[in-house]
Amino acid sequence: MVYRYAAIGDSLTVGTGALLGTGFVLLYRRMIEMNVRTFVSVDNMGVNGLTSEELLHMVSNYARVRQAVREADVITITIGGNDLIRTFKASGGMPGAERMTQVLGETRNNVTQIMKHIRQLKRGHRYMIRTVGLYNPYPRSAEAAYWVKQYNSFLNGAGSGYYGCAQVYDQFEGRERDLLFWDRMHPNSRGYRVIADQLGRMGYRPFA
Repeated sequence: MVYRYAAIGDSLTVGTGALLGTGFVLLYRRMIEMNVRTFVSVDNMGVNGLTSEELLHMVSNYARVRQAVREADVITITIGGNDLIRTFKASGGMPGAERMTQVLGETRNNVTQIMKHIRQLKRGHRYMIRTVGLYNPYPRSAEAAYWVKQYNSFLNGAGSGYYGCAQVYDQFEGRERDLLFWDRMHPNSRGYRVIADQLGRMGYRPFA
């Protein structure tokens, strides 16, 4: 028997910042295999720089993505970080509270719609779905920290069924020098191991 794993999302799904094979997707795939005791095929559809609006468009319109999600037993999603990063960059690093609130609302709405599409694609099928919470890519910014915490809180309840959100904020906070790549935005190999471990701690129901 073979289980299928579809990984969708941004550069964290790609594994940007880590050595080849040390992104969280392949690490997590091995963890699934060890726990369900069968081979797991993986389809990594990560896209660098992807925003929640762009992922919604992919899940709504891209035949390959929709087929992979429809056939998957396990789905992981990383999204939301670029919504925050683009907002910061567009404002020269000083976005106003009103703009931050607007982007948070838009991001949450996009993710809600993404989950709705996935539920429709998976209707009648047994599957496990995991999102990955955000660490703070701007650890010196109180505004960014607030945004990330609010978004992570939303992710905790964003899905249904065998759904869970792997929270990594606390693991990265204060350890950015050890867990981030030289660009200070993406995890390094150790950081991706932290993400995979947090996913693994959530268990493997309904498959194990």
